[in-house]
Amino acid sequence: MSKIPSLNYDKVIKALQRDGWVVVRQRGSHIRLQKHIINEVLKIIVPAHKPIKRSTLSHILKQSRISLDEFLKKL
Repeated sequence: MSKIPSLNYDKVIKALQRDGWVVVRQRGSHIRLQKHIINEVLKIIVPAHKPIKRSTLSHILKQSRISLDEFLKKL
């Protein structure tokens, strides 16, 4: 398993958008994204941090149901 990289929020958001996530709003340093899947709307919040902590990115990936390898391919 590859190690979670230390990335700036803009790169993380671009990769998520390539996976079908849409930015719905931003309040201060929190950016909310959502994705419609069958019978469900997934929602995640990405902090506008440079860089985002590895542990935070790990939680974001868990909530967005994307494997690390899948995410890295979208970068």
